[in-house]
Amino acid sequence: MLPAFPGWWLALGPGIVWMALAQGSGELIWWPYLIAKYGLTFLFLLIPACLLQYPLTLEIGRYTLLTGESIFHGFFRLNRALGILLWFLMTLSFLWFGAFASAGGTALAALTGFPPGLSPRGKTLFWGYASIAVFFTAIIFSRVVYTVIENVMKFVAVVTVAGMLWACMQTEVLNAAPEFMRSLLAPTGPMPRTWDEQDAGKLLTAITFAGLGGFWILFYSYWLRDKGSGMAAHNGRITGVTGKSETVTSIGQLPDISEANAARWKTWLRHLHTESLVGILGNLFTTLMTCLLAYALLFPKGLLPQDYELAVVQSRFFEVSWGESGRILFLLVAAAFLADTWLATVDAVSRIQADIVHILFPASRRIEMRHWYYIFLILFTAITCLTMLVDAPGPLIITSAVIGFAGTVIFPVALYFLNHRLLPAHLPNWAKPAPSAAIFLWVSFIAYLALALAYLYELLPI
Repeated sequence: MLPAFPGWWLALGPGIVWMALAQGSGELIWWPYLIAKYGLTFLFLLIPACLLQYPLTLEIGRYTLLTGESIFHGFFRLNRALGILLWFLMTLSFLWFGAFASAGGTALAALTGFPPGLSPRGKTLFWGYASIAVFFTAIIFSRVVYTVIENVMKFVAVVTVAGMLWACMQTEVLNAAPEFMRSLLAPTGPMPRTWDEQDAGKLLTAITFAGLGGFWILFYSYWLRDKGSGMAAHNGRITGVTGKSETVTSIGQLPDISEANAARWKTWLRHLHTESLVGILGNLFTTLMTCLLAYALLFPKGLLPQDYELAVVQSRFFEVSWGESGRILFLLVAAAFLADTWLATVDAVSRIQADIVHILFPASRRIEMRHWYYIFLILFTAITCLTMLVDAPGPLIITSAVIGFAGTVIFPVALYFLNHRLLPAHLPNWAKPAPSAAIFLWVSFIAYLALALAYLYELLPI
């Protein structure tokens, strides 16, 4: 039986987690960098780039709400070889996400100047490891792990949106807003500087990974599952050491054909549409604010900060305009942007690994999924702590980007055959997707394929 909808406020959560994670996984880097360097030339691409993810998010959520299973389980049902391939690529792509903890540490080190006597890199590592220790402890001692993740990410979402809004109230920023808004639909003038061919990969990456690109987007399924959305309410949840152990199963079930289920599904589907848009549009809103700040504060001065240095550079302009309070504001927002990314990522990657182990290896089910989750949590925490000590080699960075592009091309096709070919044969008519949903999936596929080919062309020019 499809569970009754608990109400909009109680059901809301995964979309906000999606939004908060997307804020820290690139929106503070690539788009503001492009705006700081080329002004408003490419701004009109941002809204379409974010909306391209909507069909994928919707189909990922649809599968989990109807079956209670993770999207990875669906991929294995569709084709075992495909599932194993995606598992391998996903694992490889997330070996270096410890960089987000060190990036958050950069903002906190600049904010506090602590500990004294250490080099800037030493201070960054100190705060990166400190944030990991705090988040790891919070997970271990939680009652329900997902609840901790959701509460932290809701707080981060509020802090970042409020902080950015306050920052955008600065007179210098408000004066730049009219021209900025006019450029959202089309460029309003010539490119202010000569195009640097080395930025082609950055532009393509910014478009493709706007929001939660690559394998990050699959996390949404796991948040919905532990939230208990739709048929996932019949599954258990992963709990911490202070919570009561629940049986978590990777085997789902489908709703029956009753009229009660039909009425409930309509409500759940409206919720899925709404929550997906909360994540995508909320992330778009904050990304637009970071771009506006870059245009108003960095572009006129010809300042081109690199990578995570952007947050520290912007904070200096706030310090000039508002004094110390302005610098503190922006560094707090940047720290919130970046530090939570490690928390949500290590949780989701550990969930995925534990889920796949249970799916592929029946003998592993003698060990509870919760225990597998903690095994992988400890493993990935150790890996990220080690990788923070070294800079990722250039070839590995390129490899990770290629893997992400591969995922964005594969997902629309896999979701089409899963939700529009395989699953409908087992569903009542009222639960089958509309034909228009398939059209939007193919639009996303064509766009992502074109971007991937362009990226390969830039990477390997002929």
